[in-house]
Amino acid sequence: MAKAIRQMEENIHLVDIVFELVDARIPGASRNPEIARIAKDKPHLIILTKQDLADPQQTAAWIRYYRSQGKGAIAIDSRANVTPKQITKLALNLLADKLAAEQAKGLKERPVRAMTVGVPNVGKSTLLNHLVNRKAAQVGNTPGVTKGQQWLRSSKQLELLDTPGILWPKFKDQETALKLALTGAIKEKLYAKDDVALYALGFFRQYHADALQDRYHLSTADLALSDVDLLLKITSKIGMRDDYERGSERLIQDARRKKLGGFTLDRAPQGEVTASD
Repeated sequence: MAKAIRQMEENIHLVDIVFELVDARIPGASRNPEIARIAKDKPHLIILTKQDLADPQQTAAWIRYYRSQGKGAIAIDSRANVTPKQITKLALNLLADKLAAEQAKGLKERPVRAMTVGVPNVGKSTLLNHLVNRKAAQVGNTPGVTKGQQWLRSSKQLELLDTPGILWPKFKDQETALKLALTGAIKEKLYAKDDVALYALGFFRQYHADALQDRYHLSTADLALSDVDLLLKITSKIGMRDDYERGSERLIQDARRKKLGGFTLDRAPQGEVTASD
């Protein structure tokens, strides 16, 4: 992680814009504060990936929020045919003044250079492969697949500097770590599955109780149980008796695979959910 951050610091002057990929399920918690420090005053495009796994109302609200903060923001399906054009157009719009100033000076037209950054397993390699229309970046459904930095050509208008997914040395609170673990940004050996499952239960009980009931055939009385007792109840109902470790793993995987529906752990700042576009 320290090496990746150092490489970003060394190369930030080479790019015109930063593409920061965040998980649409945790648009706040998946933003690495180190990236904001390194990017400084560089134009910023926040790309919400995995929007198909998130709550669409919350995704729209987060986009409105980030745009209200003066940043570019877009939610994407990384494999959609329109995605490369959408991202290129947004980048050109954000850099319109700079590019116009270069043209006025008589400088030769050139491609925009963007640094792509994000936490592990945010879908960066999948997006980059689609942007360059080839398997230039490794893809894997585990954190830490990209090991180094590389330049990729997306089009005549856009060049991309790929970077490894990086987490920061110390999370501001335990909840941030639990959110990152539940969505797959932290390697499984680094967290206790039952802690993450209990966090998930608390969230789904509050915001998506119906999904819990439908998936695990729970009664209203079951939902009144403590998180620990509810986890044991679910473990039993899915045929794992009292093996709550396996029950915890099943719950985590069900959440990641949308078996409990789309969800967003980070709630958009108050007032953004019902605001009009």
